[in-house]
Amino acid sequence: MAQPTSLPNHEGKQVPDVTWPMRSGDDWSKMSSKTLFAGKKVVLFSLPGAFTPTCSSTHLPRYNQLASTFKKLGVDEVCCMAVNDTFVMNAWLADQEAENITVIPDGNGEFTAGMEMLVDKSDIGFGKRSWRYSMLVNDGIVEKMFIEPNVPGDPFEVSDADTMLTYLAPGIKVPEDVSLFTKPNCPFCEKAKTLLKDAGYEYEEIILGTQATLASLKAVSGYDTVPQVFIGGKRIGGSDELEAYLQGV
Repeated sequence: MAQPTSLPNHEGKQVPDVTWPMRSGDDWSKMSSKTLFAGKKVVLFSLPGAFTPTCSSTHLPRYNQLASTFKKLGVDEVCCMAVNDTFVMNAWLADQEAENITVIPDGNGEFTAGMEMLVDKSDIGFGKRSWRYSMLVNDGIVEKMFIEPNVPGDPFEVSDADTMLTYLAPGIKVPEDVSLFTKPNCPFCEKAKTLLKDAGYEYEEIILGTQATLASLKAVSGYDTVPQVFIGGKRIGGSDELEAYLQGV
């Protein structure tokens, strides 16, 4: 894979002035970088391509997961950019169910070139793509950049969501992952969801019968009743156990 010859840091500089064609439903529109960044605090991470392994398994999902935490810290928008067209980026966003992320299709690579992050990946059939990086932009000015090291391959060491979060709030306690197994029309499940919301937890709901089976629940938890709540990889239990847990936190 081709290696970049240089990776300039643009901290303190204005972001490139670029307009991107966007597709929403059956309609075309345009978004400018001025509109995206003006008067706002934006976290943007850029990656080699939609549907590629690291981008799909880790990079995008973690930013989507922490988007609400970023917003509590004053970030107005979390954006993902790639040198892909708008159809590809929209399809990837839908496939990832990353509703907290704004995707930017830098299909012609103009913004990426302006950031001096456009690299040649022709040896793997990609053509020109973005080097992996992330940045915090304040009112169009780059405050901070995390650029992956200039080594062969596709390094993923510093442009991740947790590194950006630590920069914004050193010492912050990263929110724990919460999963909740439920089934429709279950009052105890509704109680558990209310308890989590009131305590400020975001959670992934796994609905039996649509996303999982009772056998799956028993295999994971050892129990065949709902709700079953897991926080930080630890089984908490049902709604009463969750209530007791939250009172002790």
